[in-house]
Amino acid sequence: MSTPHLTDPYRRHLNYLRISVTDRCNLKCAYCVPRELIPKLLHRDILRYEELLRIVRIGVSLGITKVRVTGGEPLVRKGVSDFLAELTAIDALTDVSLTTNGVLLGQYLDRLRQAGIRRINVSLDTLKRRKFEQITGVDAFETVFAGILAALEAGFSPVKINAVALRGINEDELVDLARLSIDYPLQVRFIEHMPIGNAMAGAQPPLLAPEIRERIRPLGELTPVKSGGGDGPAERYRLPEAAGEIGLIRPLSHHFCSHCNRLRLTASGMLRPCLLSDYEEDLRTPLRKGLLDEDLKSVFLRAVSRKPRQHALAEAQCQQVSGQMCAIGG
Repeated sequence: MSTPHLTDPYRRHLNYLRISVTDRCNLKCAYCVPRELIPKLLHRDILRYEELLRIVRIGVSLGITKVRVTGGEPLVRKGVSDFLAELTAIDALTDVSLTTNGVLLGQYLDRLRQAGIRRINVSLDTLKRRKFEQITGVDAFETVFAGILAALEAGFSPVKINAVALRGINEDELVDLARLSIDYPLQVRFIEHMPIGNAMAGAQPPLLAPEIRERIRPLGELTPVKSGGGDGPAERYRLPEAAGEIGLIRPLSHHFCSHCNRLRLTASGMLRPCLLSDYEEDLRTPLRKGLLDEDLKSVFLRAVSRKPRQHALAEAQCQQVSGQMCAIGG
């Protein structure tokens, strides 16, 4: 009998698992944290590292080849470097990467390199120190930017900047953020803000990719860059004589559901086939009841069978996702 693979009803092959290792974060970003603070998970409710590794190995047996570790902020969890080293040692994984807010990046670079991490995404929505504090609640811009430059100097590649485009907050900085791709070998990705949960930002109409492109037009023509087979949903471009690239991630204006290859595992052990849907399958309970790997595979397959054709935001009668980004993982 052939091994089942993670192919959904719409013939999308899912080979990418995003893992949230914690719901805790050392920032309180306005588009992530809800207005009414939600309780943090108790220690017993967060998957242990050995549980995460078992789930990944089960996923690998079903065709997962790519893993991204997220949070919350993954670097705040004790022992994360050792976990990453065990993760990168899983032979069938061809790509293990990390998303971070960058506050602790400079301190962790050596440990990340020793753990086998080379690909890093850093969330950075402004280049102004005071605005950074307003968005995140912490005065840490200089620390984060120094960590980004140190990552480049240490040879991490690619280093991607994730900038959520927020009308009325950072729309005046889109040119400056895009210019980073000219001055440094960075991939600067502008992300349309998704209405998830009840975050403090996002009340104004979303800033969509066509307007983003128009705003950075003074820097020159955006030349398309051919995407590789393992690339994510970003539309890739290069500005004239740029050291790096520009990316546009368009979940609202041009959703990429038709070729989505992702599953998400929350820190509490819930498997979500779509970020923008509240449906999820519980992996933690059967895992801790001592069920066999074959039983856990069935949870993967059930989640995949329920992956929607497209996210709810693409439908005429769309509803806001009630789950909170800080709990789901980016």
